[in-house]
Amino acid sequence: MKDEHIGDHYHEQTRYSPNRIKQGARPSSRPDPFKDYDDAETVDLITDLPDGDVWEALKHRRSRRSFTGEAIKKEDLSRLVFAAQGPTSKAGAVILRTAPSAGALYPIETYLVVNNVEGIESGVYHYNIRKFSLERIRKGSLGSDLADAALGQSMCAKASAVFVFTAIADRIKWKYAQRGYRYIYMEAGHISENVYLAAQDRGFGCCAIGAFYDDKLDELLKIDGDNEFSVYITAVGPVKEDMK
Repeated sequence: MKDEHIGDHYHEQTRYSPNRIKQGARPSSRPDPFKDYDDAETVDLITDLPDGDVWEALKHRRSRRSFTGEAIKKEDLSRLVFAAQGPTSKAGAVILRTAPSAGALYPIETYLVVNNVEGIESGVYHYNIRKFSLERIRKGSLGSDLADAALGQSMCAKASAVFVFTAIADRIKWKYAQRGYRYIYMEAGHISENVYLAAQDRGFGCCAIGAFYDDKLDELLKIDGDNEFSVYITAVGPVKEDMK
C-alpha cells in the first residue's frame, strides 16, 4: 500500500544533527560519470557561443569559496536578491518571479545572513517580496553561528552575505501532495543557480551548500523546522581567485 506521507518521511529521515548524520545505503563502487550510445549516429553541435552577459556568466560560473571577507554594496546585494526571487510580473494576485515554481505556488522563502554589506547592518533578514525589502529578524554578526550550523564550513563567516532558502511545504502540498517535495528541491535549485549567474556577472564568487544541521539552521532563522524548514544555503562575496 502506498505511504501517503512518504515525502514527509523522506524529509525527516534525511535531516542532519550533530549526533546523527545518516549516510544510508550506497553503491558498492562509484558509477561511470558518463553515458554513451556507442552504436548511435551522432550530430556534432556548434561550440561557438554568442556575445552577451548571460553567455559569459554561464561559461565562467563555478563554485568559489575562497571569500575575502570584503564588503559588497547594497546595490549589488539588491541585484542578487532580484536574481533569486525578484518580482517580474503579476497574474491576478500571484507575483511572478525570476525563478520558475510548480503551479506558481512559490513554497520557497529567502533569508539573508548579512556579514559585510555597505549600508546594511549585520544580522539575519527575511526577504519581503511584496515590498522588495529586507526585514531584520536578528541583530549582530552571526556568520560564525551560520558556519557552525553548516557543519563548520568557515566560508559562511567569510562571505559578504549568505542566502538561506527555506520551504513552507504546505503551499506546494496543497496542490501536489507528497510529490510537492520534489518541486521544493527543484525550485531551490532554480533560485540558487540564478544567484550563481548574477554573482558571476557582478564579479563575485558564489557557492551553494547542502550540508547543514537542520535544527541549528532553523533556530538561527527563528523558524520552527516543521511548518517551515531550511532547504539550501548559497554564499556570495568577493573571492581571492580569478573569476575567469
